[in-house]
Amino acid sequence: MARYTNLDGTTPDKGPLDLLKWQVGDRIAGKRRRDTTPFTTPRRPNDGRALAETSPHLTWIGHATFVMRLGGTLVATDPIWSSRIHTIARLAEPGVALRDCPKLDVVTVSHAHYDHLDLPTLARIGKDALYIVPRDNADILRGAGLPRVVELGWWESHVVGDLRVTLVPAQHWSMRTPWDKNKRLWGGFVYESPEGTGYHAGDTAFSEQVFSAIAERFPRIDWAMLPIGAYDPPWFMQPQHMGPEEAGRAFDLLGAKTFVAMHWGTFKLTDEPLGEPPERLRAWWRERGHAAERLWIMDLGETRGLGPRL
Repeated sequence: MARYTNLDGTTPDKGPLDLLKWQVGDRIAGKRRRDTTPFTTPRRPNDGRALAETSPHLTWIGHATFVMRLGGTLVATDPIWSSRIHTIARLAEPGVALRDCPKLDVVTVSHAHYDHLDLPTLARIGKDALYIVPRDNADILRGAGLPRVVELGWWESHVVGDLRVTLVPAQHWSMRTPWDKNKRLWGGFVYESPEGTGYHAGDTAFSEQVFSAIAERFPRIDWAMLPIGAYDPPWFMQPQHMGPEEAGRAFDLLGAKTFVAMHWGTFKLTDEPLGEPPERLRAWWRERGHAAERLWIMDLGETRGLGPRL
């Protein structure tokens, strides 16, 4: 396998010593923030019946996982229904139990990190779904007994009925084992359908080059699913994740119609308080003067209709 880099030729340069400095050194020095305010991610009861509707819709399951219907196809993004990632416990139950979710047609996986490519969840989804992944990730799924896998490079597409799925760049990196660092491509996905166009950023840092390139090729994105959490401390996280304000800048560069927040409120991966990302995003949104209806900070299990493009 060749090693991949971002569009600008870089990959995050933080290594094991930086991780040790953050996890141990910053703790000893008293620099790690403590989440002293109890927070429970808002949720709405959802027994899965809304997901079975044939009209276009979007439901937040948690973290970077959505279930949406576009082009008549039911799609799950970066599905993780598991109760933990190794030692990190899930703090908010999935918005819809997987057993209540209708049969999925397509699953997109943005990269190989364990909170986005969760094999226990994929095994439960099963062999019937079509899995769309970046280059050099298919072997992980096929090794787990999932044969229907399509690999894409950046800007490559696969069509399922009335839905076109395109892999687009992200400013990130990949590693699943100590010996495969950056040997598996990463990215986000654009979903084009007669009803409109969705974009799921996967995991990404802020990059003007990346978001401008996506906007140039996809000038009308209706729903931009952008990560807003896992950003603190910035000295460690900024090369790989966006904070709320950076996600807002990405949204502006994309020229998208609606901002859909994700990658927060489910797992405590970094130091910011669990409920801080949406508060900061709302404050940024007000300062920018954007219309309130263009910002979707969804409850877990909330389903919203994806209305026809005007």
